[in-house]
Amino acid sequence: MASLKDTLTGTGVALVTPFKKNFDIDYDAFKKMIDYVIEGNVEYIVVLGTTGEAPTLNTAEKKDIIKFSYDVVNKRVPVVVGIGGNNTAELLHDLETFPLEDAIAVLSASPYYSKPSQEGIYQHYKTLAEASPKPILLYNVPGRTSKNVEADTIIRLARDVENIKGIKEAGGDFAQCVKVLRDAPEDFLVVSGDDALGMAQIACGMQGVISVAGNAFPKAFSDMVRSSLKHDFKTAKSINDKLAGAYELMFAENNPAGVKAFLAEMGLIENYLRLPLVPLSEKYRLLVNAFVAKG
Repeated sequence: MASLKDTLTGTGVALVTPFKKNFDIDYDAFKKMIDYVIEGNVEYIVVLGTTGEAPTLNTAEKKDIIKFSYDVVNKRVPVVVGIGGNNTAELLHDLETFPLEDAIAVLSASPYYSKPSQEGIYQHYKTLAEASPKPILLYNVPGRTSKNVEADTIIRLARDVENIKGIKEAGGDFAQCVKVLRDAPEDFLVVSGDDALGMAQIACGMQGVISVAGNAFPKAFSDMVRSSLKHDFKTAKSINDKLAGAYELMFAENNPAGVKAFLAEMGLIENYLRLPLVPLSEKYRLLVNAFVAKG
């Protein structure tokens, strides 16, 4: 199978899922978001991630979002679909029944809450990859799952399992990142899942970022990533410095409350989240408004 490095180097945006006041999915706003980030020159989009509030979406909604995304994207950029969780059997069913024909890959967060051993994580991913009709991208985000996928486990999966083609690494451990970049196969895609660390992690050898900030600032963020990939870190730092305040506000309370506050202030979506998430508190919302007003 071809390397995902050919198509997923650069910026991917983990898209938010806009909601209406009654908490139904706002498909008009969702179309607007897809067009906005593609026109901002990002390389690909990711749907049904944590930023998309996938844990609060039912199965029918997830399938509808996937199909809607394909239709709106219309092959302008690749689409990655998020399918992750801590019930391996349920995920196997999702891989079999979700409309994945037009996806380039499946992004799968490591099991949360259960806190499996490294062997359990290995067997979970191996089982998914062997059943998946599309390449699997691992997703290590211990801040959400409470369990790090260790470098040795990542490298073992990358070497042993043919259908595991890359990782979104959001653990923030640079020593682990360096080890993975050194020891994983040459065609194994390694991208950052931390907006604020993306530039530095690209300097270490990563091939891009799957971004939250790219929802609100697709052109600036993707320009920063492309400059970093070209080793033009003077330009990249100049852009990144301007975005640094936004990164802080986006994660001040939780994701995606922060980025949805930005998008609402920019007139792209309404500021609604499904419980247990709630909109950004007034203190931070005012700071978001000031950041947007400043331009």
